[in-house]
Amino acid sequence: MIAKSLLPIPEYFDSKKVSEVWRVLYQERADQAKEWAIKHSILPAARDKHRICLLIIDAQNTFCVPEFELFVGGRSGSGAVDDNVRLCEFIYRNLDGITTIAPTMDTHTAMQIFHPIFWIDEAGEHPQPAATSISLEDVEKGIWKVNPAVAYSIAGGNFAALQKHALHYVTKLSENGKFPLTIWPYHSMLGGIGHALVSAVEEAIFFHSMARNSQALFEIKGGNPLTENYSVLQPEVLDGCDGKLIAEKNASFIDKLLQFDAVIIAGQAKSHCVAWTIDDLLTEILARDVKLAKKVYLLEDCTSPVVVPGVVDFTEQADVAFLRFATAGMNVVKSTQSIDTWPGFYT
Repeated sequence: MIAKSLLPIPEYFDSKKVSEVWRVLYQERADQAKEWAIKHSILPAARDKHRICLLIIDAQNTFCVPEFELFVGGRSGSGAVDDNVRLCEFIYRNLDGITTIAPTMDTHTAMQIFHPIFWIDEAGEHPQPAATSISLEDVEKGIWKVNPAVAYSIAGGNFAALQKHALHYVTKLSENGKFPLTIWPYHSMLGGIGHALVSAVEEAIFFHSMARNSQALFEIKGGNPLTENYSVLQPEVLDGCDGKLIAEKNASFIDKLLQFDAVIIAGQAKSHCVAWTIDDLLTEILARDVKLAKKVYLLEDCTSPVVVPGVVDFTEQADVAFLRFATAGMNVVKSTQSIDTWPGFYT
């Protein structure tokens, strides 16, 4: 059984810097982590009898730093920053119990179906990001059409095929009860600073890796230009208009998660990528064994919903989703609670 006492937080951690971008001092932190493990009798993760995975969804600058493209402020206005302070503290306090940390990385390039450049109206103008949803009716009426110029880069120049796919795509979203296609600002751009993990979170993950001799289990998502990919477990649409697969369920990652004795989930945003991932995980659990839901723990105070004041507020949708997950057997907990008090955590 893992040690139950909470560890102290390393002196270098500064909660006031969680909202900032800076360079992690890797070698210095590696040396400190080795000393920390000796001082606090922290064993290598391979020795864990109760194997715990901390799944951190999209804790990237683009979502978590106020000056970046899609900062998740929640209703408080500082949601993701506050969440990440608690998340870092949770990692440090429970360093000796977390076997593996699995960070997901939302990863995009310029020309994707949810970016402004993909669409134009009759005047040739692109939709305004974050304020535009494209419905099936919009595409059927020609209010929004595929930008012919993008066909060169993502459809081998076959504009007609890309048009057919766009109509098929919004049709599938509608049929499956998904949110309408949202046009997002360019974000999580591969190679850009917004794509990187929040510095304080990256530092905590690296420190854990060094102290516990445990490789972080990074998972990339979102690079397919023809579909959204809120969930790390599968894209929103899996097939094209010809019935052929354009993407697949991330079966290998699902298997890895469900092999752990407990899976703790945090990250951004509660209403979108977090909720979609949990929903897909629950669907898989229900197909395998409903009792597996009891091994999933949702850190409710380490995630916030998308809220754009005066435009959209997904707080209620996020809360309804979490209530549904709890009803299905998953555990909604707080990072500030001792994991000893979490229901069934060591069983």
